[in-house]
Order: sequence, then C-alpha cells, then structure tokens
Amino acid sequence: MTKPECRIALICLGSNEESAWGGALATVQKAMLMVAGLSEKPAQSSALYATPAFPKGAGPDFVNAAMAIFTTVSPADLLDHLHRIEAAAGRQRTKRWGQRTLDLDLIAVGDMILPDQDTYAYWHHLPLRDQLVETPAQLILPHPRMQDRAFVLVPLCDVAPDWRHPVLGRSVAEICADLPSASRAEVTPLTAPDDP
Repeated sequence: MTKPECRIALICLGSNEESAWGGALATVQKAMLMVAGLSEKPAQSSALYATPAFPKGAGPDFVNAAMAIFTTVSPADLLDHLHRIEAAAGRQRTKRWGQRTLDLDLIAVGDMILPDQDTYAYWHHLPLRDQLVETPAQLILPHPRMQDRAFVLVPLCDVAPDWRHPVLGRSVAEICADLPSASRAEVTPLTAPDDP
C-alpha cells in the first residue's frame, strides 16, 4: 500500500469580531496554534496583518494571516478540520462577507484543481455582483478569487512566495506584485512572520 503524498496546504485566517477566545487578534493567534497542530511537518506562519473589511464598509478591520502546513489528508477532510476550529471559536455562518469571529479559508492544496478545471473556471470568472448571492456547493481549489485579494496574497508571500498557481502558472509573489500598490498597502503588518 502506497503512503499518501504529503502536500503543502495554504490557509488564510481572518477575524474582525470577538470570539470565544477573545478579540480578533487573540482569536487569530489561537487559531494559528490549532492549525499548526494539523501539520505533519513544522508549519509556517505569516505576520499578522490589519486589513480593511471586504467589501469596504462591511465592518471593522480584520486581523489576517496565512499559514503553510503539510498534510496527507484529503482537501475535504482538511476543510472539515478547519470548520471544527471555526466552530470552536463560535463561528456562525449567517451572512456572506459579513463580520466574523473566525474565517479559515483553504486556499490551495499542492497543485490540485478541484473539483475540475471547468468548475474552477466558472467560479474564477464569476462577476462580483453574482459572488454576493452565489455560493459554491463544493470545495473549489485553488480558491477562485485569491488572485484578486491583497489580504490573501500579502500574508501568503510570507509563507509560500514561490508556490505556483496550477491554473495561472504564476507564483504567489508574482500574482501579488500584479495587484495595485494601493491594495497591497492597505494590508499593514502587526507582527513579524512566525511571531504571532
């Protein structure tokens, strides 16, 4: 029996509301410790960042971070683990893009494209107005909007700048550099990488 492949998994964390663990900063710090416990090799953690809520005006600033962990579990099982951590923090899924106690987004797992290229392409090209009302019923990897979001890419540059997007064919660092400088500048560091 072959041993399952150990793949890198990229996870973004965010909070802008008090949780069972305290304020947004404490919540993200606690979640980072729990996510690190899912990794089969030492996890890598970004700095903590302050970021305006998305979309603008949707609530208080977020505390955001990113992690790279290493796992042999399936993406679906990993997502279940992340949802359990969110639930432990008191996360309730009531409003898309609203305030949240804790958001753990599975951004990518290795070079996997899930569930398939066509479904990925549909969500990748979905207009913003439709994103407000449509939610995928299944896990889409890589995250179809990651290339648009500084609050995802800036922290990811701390932990996986060389990870290459399997559809876009560009590294995290290259995709981040494509964003407007004003968008990148809105993501301001609160701590140093690996020092949450």
